[in-house]
Amino acid sequence: MTDGLDIDCDELVEIVTDYLDGALDAGTHRRVSEHLAQCDGCATYVEQMLETARIAGTLRAQELRPDMRERLLGAFRGWKAAGTPPG
Repeated sequence: MTDGLDIDCDELVEIVTDYLDGALDAGTHRRVSEHLAQCDGCATYVEQMLETARIAGTLRAQELRPDMRERLLGAFRGWKAAGTPPG
């Protein structure tokens, strides 16, 4: 989506971690916030990222079965290699 937006969805996906970590400069942060206000898909993606981080932060390594750990790592590697977010 780019209609009237300074940043497109692909760019947002690439910098979402920096956005959530508060590591963007003020201008880029503003552009991302404006994009999220107008793009339901990206807003949902960011909400999913926040929820995933919240849930993952409550897990301890010993609580995760080895087979599940490998499945999760494989999924994350696949998303990174494809350059696309899940969902």
